Amino acid sequence: MEQQITVVGEGAVSAAPDVMRLNAGVEVRRAAAGEAFAAVRQAAARLAEALRAAGIEAGDVRTTELSLGPEYEAYPKIAGYRAAQGVEAVVRDLSAADRVIDTVAGVGEEARLNGVTFEVSDPGQSLAQARARAFSDATARAEQYAELAGRTLGQVVSVTEEVRSGPQPLMLAAAEAKDSVSPGRTTLSVAVRVVYAF
Repeated sequence: MEQQITVVGEGAVSAAPDVMRLNAGVEVRRAAAGEAFAAVRQAAARLAEALRAAGIEAGDVRTTELSLGPEYEAYPKIAGYRAAQGVEAVVRDLSAADRVIDTVAGVGEEARLNGVTFEVSDPGQSLAQARARAFSDATARAEQYAELAGRTLGQVVSVTEEVRSGPQPLMLAAAEAKDSVSPGRTTLSVAVRVVYAF
């Protein structure tokens, strides 16, 4: 039976994000459930209009939450009702990020900002570089083990790729003074398991 050696190589590439996902929404509290729901729907309509006015396309906005429920003074006594509607807006022009955030905050006291994430819209080229680095890393490891064992490294028997993680923020790029939001840089990582004849 042919002997084999299995190694895992890792490769990573740093890339500049070009898309921001903004998680926002509206929330209201009213004495009656119907009042709360009507009020949150009105606030959500104002938020949607504000996002459109800020240049966000309708297809780049999706609802992420729609909730209505009681709030208790002391269970089971209901003090009122809370209604919320959340949205995720994709900001494709990062130079407009601060303006979009300010627009959401300007919707009124019902507005909620729940965070932002940054990503690379087309990671293909960066992942290709990460794969090449991962495979080179695997080869170097296998060659070292073969040398340590006094053996000759044979042909590749199999290759299995695993995209280790999604984009991970690295604080490598500072925001310009006029901006409060910075995308920094993102690391795209790939791990590859390579089996060699040994």
